[in-house]
Amino acid sequence: MIHYLREKRWFFFTLAIQAAMMLLPAPEGVTPEGWRVLVMTVGATILFITEPIPLPAVALLIILGQVFLLGLDSSLVAKSLMKDSVLFIMGSLMLAVALVKQRLDKRLALLIVSVTGNNAYSIAFGLSIFSGLLASFIGEHTVAAMMLPVALSLIQLATDDEKQRRALGVLFLFSISYACAMAGIGTPSGGARNAIMIDYLRDFFYAPDDPATYGYSVSYLHWMIYAYPIFLIQLPLMHVILRFTFKTDVTNLGPAVDQLKEQVGSEGALTGRHYVAIFLFLLTLVGWVGFSSKVGMGTIALLGAVLFLVTGLVRWQDLNSGVNWGVVLLYAAAISLGVQMRDTGAAAWVAGMFMDGLAPLGMDSGLGLLAAVMLLTTFITNTMSNGAAVAVLGPIVLAIAMGTETNPLAVGMVTAISSAFAYFTVIGTPASTIVYSSGYLRPSDFMKVGWRMALMSFIVLLAASKLYWPLVGL
Repeated sequence: MIHYLREKRWFFFTLAIQAAMMLLPAPEGVTPEGWRVLVMTVGATILFITEPIPLPAVALLIILGQVFLLGLDSSLVAKSLMKDSVLFIMGSLMLAVALVKQRLDKRLALLIVSVTGNNAYSIAFGLSIFSGLLASFIGEHTVAAMMLPVALSLIQLATDDEKQRRALGVLFLFSISYACAMAGIGTPSGGARNAIMIDYLRDFFYAPDDPATYGYSVSYLHWMIYAYPIFLIQLPLMHVILRFTFKTDVTNLGPAVDQLKEQVGSEGALTGRHYVAIFLFLLTLVGWVGFSSKVGMGTIALLGAVLFLVTGLVRWQDLNSGVNWGVVLLYAAAISLGVQMRDTGAAAWVAGMFMDGLAPLGMDSGLGLLAAVMLLTTFITNTMSNGAAVAVLGPIVLAIAMGTETNPLAVGMVTAISSAFAYFTVIGTPASTIVYSSGYLRPSDFMKVGWRMALMSFIVLLAASKLYWPLVGL
């Protein structure tokens, strides 16, 4: 019993905080319904950070809270769970599992070294480029999982000295994880936070009968135009930071590359199955770029997953066991709660409080506001998943944009993009957690390089919002 209470202490602490808030009268300027939504949001945020219970259980509590605390009809709550962004997240996770099942990781490693040569720093940059390009389309956690064994193979084949292995491992593994995190901003399929923000912008501002609002219905291609150059600029700067922060004595990986060639050669040439998988993924990508504005990104993602099933490249059992269905439920519930934040006026009230704090600092509009939103998002995303951070902050920052007559699209993009700046902690991004599991990294390594990465990303994003976005109509 004592062990159980200690293990779940944050859950009971959260319930106590929520009970105390419920006993208080609603603050001036917020409705009773809005106050109850804020109580739910505070509880969900604490549970997201501390994880005393499984995160899917938090999602279920959000759903139940909307019925019992807000008095909403259960059918309406259920309807709010199934947005296009949720279908998109579900389909993208299915596609990721289908691609991993094709076992193309070692072939990809051989392709990388054939382009970069045997120099360790060149290979590290190659790992960043390939990881980033892939992660921008199929999600960082999938690519990190694919590239980790590639990096470990090269590290273990390079030297028997554990100290040298760790130095090389830090360089390679950060090259993968940070590239994956940065690349996730590039396209809507790069991360759930992008789809969540697209959904918020459409729900909050888009009206089919008002052409002036059509820009808030962000297509796959428009998102790439706004965000992809920011990722491409950050990538080489990231490599420079890693190169001067983590140096290695092992610079020639020729013997390791030779052994890798032998391993790949023993598996034989690419088969028709591999070519079909590559074709289906490219077909899905074309669908996202060309047709998602008409039928929805979620529809295209599900269609791609179905094609992998129909062609027999993946079994349903593989998808059922490989997809984290709890993640789908979590994002669905978080988006649903965000809608209630908007509808009850709770988001507008929190936004007003935030603005009152920024006004004395001169950061309540324009570039100063974007910088404040960026700092707030960066802090939150280092304590919880980036998707959850955007789901919680989205309604608040968009309400701030409306209250200050700042472009909501720019504020939304800054929020989604800066949610990738989770450089300081192991749990900041799925990619960081995955590479940390290798045993070569220490939590202090993240802090050592994280502030440099964050400073670089801040400067690039602020410069893009000031100089680039106006040129492309944002």
